[in-house]
Amino acid sequence: MSMNNKQRWMGGVVLLGGGVLLAALLLKGNEEIEQDKAQVRTAQQSAQTESKPKLAQPAQDSEMVSLQPLAIDVETEKRLLEEQRHAREKAVAEQEARAAEFLKMQQEAEAAAARKAAEEYAAINARRMAAQQSSDNIPPELIEDDAAKAQRLAEEKRKLEEKRKAEAEKKAAEDKRRLEAEKATAEEKRKAEAERKAAEDKRKAEAEKKAAEEKRKAEAEKKAAEEKRKAEAEKKAAEDKRKAEEEAKKKAEAEKARELMENGDKNWMVQVALAANQANADAVVSKLRAKGYKVTTSPTSKGIRIMVGPSKDRETADAARKKIAADESLNMKSAWVIDWVPLDQR
Repeated sequence: MSMNNKQRWMGGVVLLGGGVLLAALLLKGNEEIEQDKAQVRTAQQSAQTESKPKLAQPAQDSEMVSLQPLAIDVETEKRLLEEQRHAREKAVAEQEARAAEFLKMQQEAEAAAARKAAEEYAAINARRMAAQQSSDNIPPELIEDDAAKAQRLAEEKRKLEEKRKAEAEKKAAEDKRRLEAEKATAEEKRKAEAERKAAEDKRKAEAEKKAAEEKRKAEAEKKAAEEKRKAEAEKKAAEDKRKAEEEAKKKAEAEKARELMENGDKNWMVQVALAANQANADAVVSKLRAKGYKVTTSPTSKGIRIMVGPSKDRETADAARKKIAADESLNMKSAWVIDWVPLDQR
């Protein structure tokens, strides 16, 4: 079917639809007008019937039927019905005007379609005539024979195939390059993830190693502190034991010395000084020996005791004391006589 026939067929369909719509609108408007007239007649008859006086009819059971009051008066009813009729007539008129306008638009559209179809048909005929005239004016030697035309078409087909093949190869190469790029990106991502995981594992291992080392160090320090505390406790216990033994020994020696002094053989000595240390004691001993005195030293809890003697009796010891005290070069005026028992006899 040509373009002109299609356009004519579509225009006919549009025109037919518009006519049916217009007929329906007119029919509907006439029906509404008839309904309004029927309602007006019914209202008038009702008003006339209600305006007559009604007589009360006796009921079957001798009951009176009451009269119903009239809602509105007759004039008002007529006026309302007249207004409704005018409104419907106005609506029908408006619908008829719209239908006429729509029909006019359809006619204009159909005319435009027919005009356009005529123009296109004339243009097609003109192109056909021009092609016919141009082919009639071409010399016979310039007219392409079937073999040349087939060769030309084959050449064009070959070029088109080569172009399509080149585009397909280009697309395949592009897809391959894209896949390789995606593969390289995925490989780099996998490698980066593996490196990150290795670094994380290394960090975790180092952290665990450091924690273990710190724990071992803390345990070693704790053990060393415990051993040190234990050693100090043992040392203190040994020192306390040694001191207790020394105290016991000193006490026993003092007791023995006191016993010998009280009950054993006594020697009389002149105690000239009580040195605080061995150096001071040696200095005093040197002075006394330079003077020809026999000097004896004995350690005590308060210092080193320096004595001259011994003498067999107290008088001899006291004479030696006076001689030492009178010697100003010795400066030992505080010497005194004591009864003393030698250490080998204690």
